[in-house]
Amino acid sequence: MTREITTTVVDGMTFTECPRWYDDRLWFVDFYTHRVLSCTEDGGDLRTEAEVPQQPSGLGRLPDGRLLVVSMRDARILRREPDGSLVTHAELSAHVGGHLNDMVVDARGRAFVGNFGFDLMSGAPIATATLLRVDPDGTVTPVADDMWFANGSVLTDDGTLLVDETFGNRVSAFDVADDGSLTNRRVWARFGDLPADRDLEKALPALAVAPDGCCLDAEGALWIADGVGERLLRVREGGEIVEEIGTGTGVYACMLGGADGRTLYACLAPDFLEHNRRDAREGSIAAIRVDVPRAGLP
Repeated sequence: MTREITTTVVDGMTFTECPRWYDDRLWFVDFYTHRVLSCTEDGGDLRTEAEVPQQPSGLGRLPDGRLLVVSMRDARILRREPDGSLVTHAELSAHVGGHLNDMVVDARGRAFVGNFGFDLMSGAPIATATLLRVDPDGTVTPVADDMWFANGSVLTDDGTLLVDETFGNRVSAFDVADDGSLTNRRVWARFGDLPADRDLEKALPALAVAPDGCCLDAEGALWIADGVGERLLRVREGGEIVEEIGTGTGVYACMLGGADGRTLYACLAPDFLEHNRRDAREGSIAAIRVDVPRAGLP
């Protein structure tokens, strides 16, 4: 099944990312205005929830509701206190090989966070990276290596962590143990081979799917933003693509939300290049109605 996007709910942004559905509102970040924002289901009542000078990315919440936000460029996770102030929750610079990226926070407040592994915006050769776990007390523990640009991640209700590997042509799965360690690593969906060449300009066109942001639905399928294909894909375990939504422009993240959990929000921009996006206002969020509601975390 293939269809097209019809409704824009947010526009005039630089580069929207990491959408979440919290407290009956859509939350997201705008990279180059350095803001965490929220709005109503239809895009109204736009609010600035936090300002992150070193560029916000992944969002999550602790069990008590306090917001966690990735600060990309200085490799920190920040925590928003009840008075609205931001404090450092964890320092991750000793463990990363590029900007911090997306994350998912489990019901115990443990954050699983990826990083680029290399200098993406300067066109450096692709390098793999380590997936990190940040415990509620700020302790940082490496939990998986050889990640090909760990990106959007979800936690299923049965304790499985799914991680998009954007330059790996795949989604990987892990069982989350009671102590937060990851076991039983496996490929949940494979779209193609690992890149034969680590040169970015050669690797990008060779990707069958570049899984970026993602979200889980109640049938256990993933909605995946294909970062090179200008499309949203609904994918079942094993890699079967059961639905495709063309976006007509770049799409880099998605989240199910709305009052009934059946609105798929998609973060759109013409491309992901910082020098093109930083001073432009061409980023937006679109909304598409789907049949199966959201599940899991975030």
